[in-house]
Amino acid sequence: MSGYTQLTQEERYQIYIPKKAGYHQAEIAAMLERHTSTVSRERKRTQGLKGYRPKQAHGLPWPGAMKRLSPVLSGASGSMSNG
Repeated sequence: MSGYTQLTQEERYQIYIPKKAGYHQAEIAAMLERHTSTVSRERKRTQGLKGYRPKQAHGLPWPGAMKRLSPVLSGASGSMSNG
């Protein structure tokens, strides 16, 4: 594995346009040279009532990002002991 890179806003539009044109997920992934699961996860995490919206998707954090930050955030509000 060559390492993970986040999808760019351009790539998000390159998912949106072919999907609207009827391309399958695997075909879109091949066009982007991304794994099929990357396209699947991207569409799942941003699927709303109006479908996939790449502009809004670009500003959304991944659901796991908040889980990773919770211990840090909760520790910041706790009291520190001087013992």
